[in-house]
Amino acid sequence: MLTLLFDGIAYGMLLFVLAVGLAVTMGLMNFINLAHGAFAMAGGYLLVVLTQRWGWPFLACLPVAFVVTAALGAALERTLYRPMYAKPHLDQVLFSIGLTFMAVAAVDWFMGSSMQIVQLPEFLRGRSEFFGGALGVGHYRLFIVVVCVALTFGLQAILMRTRFGSRLRAAVDDPRVAGGLGIPVNRVFLATFAAGSGLAGLGGALGAEVLGMDPTFPLKFMVYFLIVVAVGGTSSITGPLLAALLLGIADVFGKYYVPKLGAFVVYLLMIALLLYRPQGLFARERGR
Repeated sequence: MLTLLFDGIAYGMLLFVLAVGLAVTMGLMNFINLAHGAFAMAGGYLLVVLTQRWGWPFLACLPVAFVVTAALGAALERTLYRPMYAKPHLDQVLFSIGLTFMAVAAVDWFMGSSMQIVQLPEFLRGRSEFFGGALGVGHYRLFIVVVCVALTFGLQAILMRTRFGSRLRAAVDDPRVAGGLGIPVNRVFLATFAAGSGLAGLGGALGAEVLGMDPTFPLKFMVYFLIVVAVGGTSSITGPLLAALLLGIADVFGKYYVPKLGAFVVYLLMIALLLYRPQGLFARERGR
């Protein structure tokens, strides 16, 4: 039981890092980017290429995955995404879905359709037992939890306690007024989109061994990202974090105790939570 709980927490933390960039772009930038999973796939494949073909150390590949996918996100934001900010949400959905299918086809062409194998370093392959074997902690999953907790606190601090976070909230509330006050709105949105893409890439690199990495990755996990954002809400970091933890724990327990139902437990939990809180777990009440 404790082992399943820990594995569910590790899975949930990983989903949070993967989905938090989508929560930021949807909640703070009011842009629906369903190609978010493609950035996660880019980070995962970058890890595979660097470790398997170029012989890079695993830990050195993680910051590289963040930086490269952030740079890719910045380039696409300047060239493709920025003109879509003022478009209706349906146009944004169709545009980003099209980018997702293009990314899937490109990766399938260059890397092949087979599942990629990730070789972990020796110190992350082991497993420790606690409480007489009642709790089994995989070293890699413990590493994922530690990294994701550090990222969560860092992201919360940046958004709530820094000048950049204040500028971002002001730019979202009223871009014209924020620009009149001297806030570089376009640069703030560029940095935000790049950071969200980088987090997706880092999550894809971290989760390549746990989730598996193949060209259909963005399509397989798109629903999970949307569930985290929909259930958690987009007005804070706390909501998506709690939603991801609930989703991860429910998915692990459901597949262990009722494997024939598959993901039904997750969808049932999502429906129940959205019936109870249609705006998300931590959505702010809007004034009338």
